[in-house]
Amino acid sequence: MELPFSESYKIKMIETIRKSTREEREQWMKEAKYNLFNLKSEQVFIDLLTDSGTGAMSDKQWSAMMVGDESYAGATSYYNLKNAIKNLLGFNFFLPTHQGRAAENVLFSALLKEGDIVPGNSHFDTTKGHIEFRKAHAVDCTIDEAFDTTAIHPFKGNLDLAKLEKVLTENPIENIPLIVVTVTCNSSGGQPVSLQNMKEVYAMAKKYGTKVFFDSARFAENAYFIKLREDGYQNKTIKEIVKEMFSYADGMTMSSKKDAIVNMGGFIGLRDEDLFRKASVFNIIYEGFITYGGMSGRDMNALAQGLDEGTEFEYLETRIKQVEYLGNRLIEFGIPIQMPIGGHAIFIDAKRILTNLPKEEFQAQTLGIELYLEAGIRGVEIGAILADRDPITRENRYPQLEFLRLAIPRRVYTNNHMDVIAVALKNVFDRRDSIKRGVKINYEAPIMRHFTVELERL
Repeated sequence: MELPFSESYKIKMIETIRKSTREEREQWMKEAKYNLFNLKSEQVFIDLLTDSGTGAMSDKQWSAMMVGDESYAGATSYYNLKNAIKNLLGFNFFLPTHQGRAAENVLFSALLKEGDIVPGNSHFDTTKGHIEFRKAHAVDCTIDEAFDTTAIHPFKGNLDLAKLEKVLTENPIENIPLIVVTVTCNSSGGQPVSLQNMKEVYAMAKKYGTKVFFDSARFAENAYFIKLREDGYQNKTIKEIVKEMFSYADGMTMSSKKDAIVNMGGFIGLRDEDLFRKASVFNIIYEGFITYGGMSGRDMNALAQGLDEGTEFEYLETRIKQVEYLGNRLIEFGIPIQMPIGGHAIFIDAKRILTNLPKEEFQAQTLGIELYLEAGIRGVEIGAILADRDPITRENRYPQLEFLRLAIPRRVYTNNHMDVIAVALKNVFDRRDSIKRGVKINYEAPIMRHFTVELERL
């Protein structure tokens, strides 16, 4: 008999979580103005708000923290991280930052000006926010298959080369300083980008005279899907695939809180020394000196170790199979999700569940509220609230995809927790016709409103 699949680690420490009552959750949700970000962590039983910074570090990462060098300049921890990035990703120059959006802030300060155009594959919230804050424009060039949650395509994160070339030919190239390729593509459902597509995008960028930067938060999960799904890579190691991936990029930003399995940290990887020097000025202004950039030495050590662990097949197989397990449970219950199942999260198709609610009442946010009230499970809306308002017209943007994202922290929950999530969502799904109204906005920030929005039940 074939042995069943098991995790590639054992549990050494636990953290107690508390089950609350429905009455408590209703009161807490009201006090939070129906914004799941406003809930206190102790009010949440299973927290799927994000996989960013919420993973469990390994014994080797904790050990590395104990020998962190906290020197202001030239710390050994900086050089440990520099060597890890060079060996794994191939970039000679890098700047540490305190997290991914800080890396975007530094890079875009060096590259973007008002009126610029940044094509890419469904830019995520902070990426688009930083672009639009500078009065530049993010243009989505994702393939059409990504917007059909029922379609099965192995690489729904791919850029449509015809869409991309149209942007490159119809605008002055000096106004297109970079193309952003997000691996995996979060907004389209944690979907991977193929190596062939990366290669073709890079070749097109060189043809027209612009740069390619990877938004690399979940690059290792992307490499895992390449190994499983792309011809010619089944016998390659994850690290070999990663090295080839980044050969088709001029640079990268990284939120290390995802695939490097740390609680805080990020960085920029660069090939161009002149751009490194230009970006260094902004790094010093916004983050700190170039050899720490908003990170402690112990965190840089943990990050260097996490980059190595996060690109091992056994770890990735364990991590992604847990996401797959939850996805398959939901499919069994008939709950519509983005297919195929992605890497870091399950994306629930709220449009196909709350069909009675108009888009103006924010279906995914309403579904997230109902799931929390059902079982104390916190997800996050990836839909119209996150899409923000058009910076010119100030009208709400209603994206093609209206998701409730259930992001699974790394090495934190067991499959028993996945079963609780699945059954709780089934209970909400079974009573979906009784959910007659959604929510309206009472307060919103002018940009990236979803973090602090205040809502009212209708």
